[in-house]
Amino acid sequence: MKVILLENLKKIGSIGEIIDVKRGFARNYLIANKKALYASKENINQVEKIKLELSKKDNERKKNAKSIASQINKKEYLIKKLCTENNELYGSVKPTEISKIINEKDKIEIKPSMIQPVTEIKSLGKFKIKISLHSEVDAEIFINVQTADTIQ
Repeated sequence: MKVILLENLKKIGSIGEIIDVKRGFARNYLIANKKALYASKENINQVEKIKLELSKKDNERKKNAKSIASQINKKEYLIKKLCTENNELYGSVKPTEISKIINEKDKIEIKPSMIQPVTEIKSLGKFKIKISLHSEVDAEIFINVQTADTIQ
């Protein structure tokens, strides 16, 4: 299925590009999240007209992502979890939890879908986490998981 991209997407394409993707991906993700339009003649003409506007919006998002990246890049966040005697966690540290901690500490909204742990966090220690703020802007933070003596 051919679609026209309305924003820059990593590993997919850039604004105004007409790409061929699977029908389900187009319908359920790209079009549902307003990241693309069906590639009809009318839509192609419409996107050509608003391409400049879309680029400005994308540059604005990129600028915001860069400012957030400069605030949180290389920062360390502490998470206290209950663990077993051999330092394994009961459960794991999820992106929603990481997102909540960043919001509490720095008052920065980061969607859990942007957070990409390098490995699943299931034990105590320091972990490197990659946060994809924009298709061209990434930040790296560290999560320090320590033992909690009691349940919060």
